[in-house]
Amino acid sequence: MAGSLFAVLIDLSGTVYDDDAPIGAAIEAVNRLRRNPRARIRFVTNTTKESISRLHARLVRIGFTIDRDEIFTSLTAAKRFVLQHQLRPMLLLEDVAAEDFEGINRTNPNAVVVGLAPSQLNAERMNEAFRLIQGGAQLVAVYKARYCKRPAGLALGPGPFIQALEYAADTKATVVGKPEKGFFLYALESLEAKISPERCVMIGDGARDDIQGAVDAGMIGILVKTGKYRPGDELTIEGGAFLCDDIAAAVELIERQLFL
Repeated sequence: MAGSLFAVLIDLSGTVYDDDAPIGAAIEAVNRLRRNPRARIRFVTNTTKESISRLHARLVRIGFTIDRDEIFTSLTAAKRFVLQHQLRPMLLLEDVAAEDFEGINRTNPNAVVVGLAPSQLNAERMNEAFRLIQGGAQLVAVYKARYCKRPAGLALGPGPFIQALEYAADTKATVVGKPEKGFFLYALESLEAKISPERCVMIGDGARDDIQGAVDAGMIGILVKTGKYRPGDELTIEGGAFLCDDIAAAVELIERQLFL
C-alpha cells in the first residue's frame, strides 16, 4: 500500500484563494484530494506576511478544511535554518510573521532574515541590516521572489531588496524558501510518509517559484492559469510541466491521468 501513495504540494495565494476568497471550485478540489486514501497533502507557501497560526485561521475562515500542521511555509524553513545554525537573527519581517520566531534569541544579531515586509524594507532598517552584514552577519532570504500579486496589481517582492543588500555588502544570501529545491524536499519529508519526489506533484501559479523549483527537485509540476500566471509562463519552465486552468482541473488531472 505504501508504494501506491502519492503526495500533492499545493501553493496557496493565487492557487486556492485570492483576496480572501476561494478561486473557483478550490474548496471542492481540496476536499476531493482529501477523500483519496492514497493522497498526502501539504499546503506550501512563501508568504511571510503572517504567522502559520494566522494563515491557518484565515484559510478556515475562507471555508477550507485544513489542519494547522498541513501548512508548510518559508518561515518554517527559515526558523529551522536559524535553529540548526544557532543564529541570532535581526528580522526584516512584519510583526505578524515574526510570531513564528518567538523564543529565539535575537540579541546581538549575527544574521539578518529578510521576507516580504513593506513596513520593514525602508532606508533606516535596510541600512541597519547592511551594517550588520558588513560586520559579518549572515544574510538569510526567506524567499527571493521578484514580485507578488496584490489587489492593486503586481508589486515588488523581497527579491529586489535582498539583491540590494547582496550588492552593497558584496555577499550572497542563503535562500530557504521557494524556488530552492531543498524547500520542496523538506516539505515532502514533513509528511512522514516514504514518498519519493517522482510521486509528488506541485500545483502552483508561479512558473519560477512554484513549478521550476519542484521540477528541479524531481517532482511533477502543474502550473495553473490563475493568480500571477501570465500567458507564456509555461514556456520558461526547464524540464516541462503540465498546464491547467485552475486547481480543480489540476486535481482531476492528478487523479485521472498521473496516479490512476
